[in-house]
Amino acid sequence: MSDIICISPIDGKELVRRPAASAQEIDGAIAAARAAQKEWRRLPIAERSAYVLKFLEAMLASNQEVVPELAQQMGRPVRYGGEFRGFEERVRYMVRIAEASLAPTVPDDDRPGFKRMIKREPLGIVFVIAPWNYPFMTAVNTVAPALIAGNAVILKHAAQTILVGERFQKAMDAAGVPKGVFQNLVLTHEQTSSLLFRGLVDHTNFTGSVAGGRAIEQAAAGTFMSLGLELGGKDPAYVRADADIDHAIENLVDGAFYNSGQCCCGIERIYVHENHYDRFVDGFVSLTSQYVLGNPLDEATTLGPMANVRFANWVRKQTGEAVAKGATAHIDVAKYPADTGKTAYLAPQVLTNVDHSMSVMMEESFGPVVGIMKVRSDEDAVRLMNDSPYGLTAAIWTQDLDAAERIGGEIETGTVFMNRCDYLDPGLTWTGVKDTGRGAGLSRLGYEALTQPKSYHLRTI
Repeated sequence: MSDIICISPIDGKELVRRPAASAQEIDGAIAAARAAQKEWRRLPIAERSAYVLKFLEAMLASNQEVVPELAQQMGRPVRYGGEFRGFEERVRYMVRIAEASLAPTVPDDDRPGFKRMIKREPLGIVFVIAPWNYPFMTAVNTVAPALIAGNAVILKHAAQTILVGERFQKAMDAAGVPKGVFQNLVLTHEQTSSLLFRGLVDHTNFTGSVAGGRAIEQAAAGTFMSLGLELGGKDPAYVRADADIDHAIENLVDGAFYNSGQCCCGIERIYVHENHYDRFVDGFVSLTSQYVLGNPLDEATTLGPMANVRFANWVRKQTGEAVAKGATAHIDVAKYPADTGKTAYLAPQVLTNVDHSMSVMMEESFGPVVGIMKVRSDEDAVRLMNDSPYGLTAAIWTQDLDAAERIGGEIETGTVFMNRCDYLDPGLTWTGVKDTGRGAGLSRLGYEALTQPKSYHLRTI
C-alpha cells in the first residue's frame, strides 16, 4: 500500500501523510455508494438540498482553521482568507435553482389522453477528482449539484491538498448525510485509473492538466461513463483603445498574480492597443512591483510560494526561454530575496517584446508571469487570442458593450468577460473549448451534465 504525501511549499518539508485506500476499501466504498444512492435518490429535492445546506454551514464554521491549513498545503497567503465566499455563493445558487432545473419538461403540443414528459434522473455514482489550486471551490462545483440531483459522490482530492478531502467528509458527517452517499477516498494515480477502467462509477469530473485529462479518457474508454474535463488554459485579455486604463491595470494585475498565478482562469497573456501600450505597461509593472513575496502565514505577505518547486521551475524555464529569445523582463528578481531560484518561492514577472514563438505565450504557465503584446486593432487581438490550443475564458476591456459582445463572438473560448476577469459566476455555465476540455459545470446546464433524461409517454384508455 502506498502513502500519499503533501510537501508544504513553505519549507519543503512533509506536512501530512495518508495511506492510500486498500483494494477492499475501494470496493467497499463503491458498494456502499450503490446501496446508499438507491435510497438517496428517492428523497425529495428539497430534502437533499437541506442536507447540502447543513454541509455548507458545517464547512463555513471551519474557516478559521482552514485558512492557515491551506497556506501550509498550497501556499496561499492567509491575508486573503479562505475560499468560502465563492464556495457559499455556488452552493446556495445551485440549491436555489434545483427544483426548476430538475423539474420535468413537458412538450408544448398538448395531446388529449396522453401524459408526456422528460424527467431528469441521477446518473448513479459521481467521481470527483479535485485539484489543489482552489481545492474547496473546484470540488464543490460538482459535489453539491451531484448530491442535490440524487447521485452518490466519491471524492478523490489532490495529494497537495489531501486535508481538504477530509474537511469535506467531516462536514458531510456533521450534516448527517446518510452513510455511503458521500465518501472521501485517498487514492494513487494507479488506483484512480483502475477504478475508471473497471467502470465502477457513472460519471467522472476531473480538473487538471491536459495530460491528466487524456489519461482519464483512456482509462474510461469503453465504459461509456460521462466525463466532465476542465484542463489547461492560457487565458487572454484584450485592452481596447477605449478602455479605462487604470481600471484595466488594477484588475489585470490581480487577475494575473492572485494565488501566485495558480488560477484556472487567471490571465496569462495580455494584448494592449498601441494607443495605450506604454502607459499600460508602465502602470502594470509599477503595481506588480508592490507584491510582497514571503511566508504565506505572515499577514504582510501578498504573494506566497507556488504549490510545488517543480511548478516554479517550469515558470522559470519559460521566462528564461523568452528572455533568451529577446523578451524584456521588467521585474528585478534581486529585489525578492525569498526567490533564490531553488524553492517554490517565485517573484512575479512581467514580460514585453514577446511573441507566439515563446512558450510563455502559448503553453500554460500557471504561475506569476504574464506576457504583454502591442496590437493595432480588434482583428489583431482576436487573431492572437485564438492562436492557442486552449479556451477557458477571455477578458475584453472596453467601454463599448456591443463591441465586447461582437468581439466575444469571434473568440474561441468558454466564457467572455468584459471589464473583469478570473471569476466564476454560478448562474453561467463553466465550460471550455479545444484542449481546455469538455462538459459543463454549475448553472442549469450543470444539473443536466449530472443527470440523464428519461422520457415518459403515458396513454390513458
